[in-house]
Amino acid sequence: MTFVRATKEGVIFNVNTAEQPLFCEILGLYPVVPAAHQPLSRSLEGPTARDDQKLLDEALAEQRTAHRQRIQVWLKAGNRFRPVTTGFNFTLRHAEAEWLLQVLNDIRVGSWLLLGSPDERLDPDELKPPDPELHRLWAIMELSGMFQMAILHGLEGQESPGT
Repeated sequence: MTFVRATKEGVIFNVNTAEQPLFCEILGLYPVVPAAHQPLSRSLEGPTARDDQKLLDEALAEQRTAHRQRIQVWLKAGNRFRPVTTGFNFTLRHAEAEWLLQVLNDIRVGSWLLLGSPDERLDPDELKPPDPELHRLWAIMELSGMFQMAILHGLEGQESPGT
């Protein structure tokens, strides 16, 4: 994904023909963070804490449902991806940017959690090769992070590094 230019309406990005279906597929995975991952408190206990946790869980479930519906509408917009010689261009309106970054972050962090929260600071000699079953999660985590960085750089009006 690369930054094309900023307009009054938002920021125009380009995704090549290989990235576009990956971008759509990754967005379609939302939500990935497990629902029970957001504890209100690690130390509070008792009926009030349980009631408060239940309220938080309900609010997060509503937010996930709203985001999932918004993703579907956003992706199905008739002219979302406009064909160009380098693939497809799409405009990300400024009001959509934070929302899309939140969605991509959920996918990235959720994948990391499902991978067991690997720590990149481990000694390389101690690292075991990842289970082939987990390769897809690694790819999802890395690609969602790549899309996040491209959007952030585009919002700053810069080209993404490494593109």
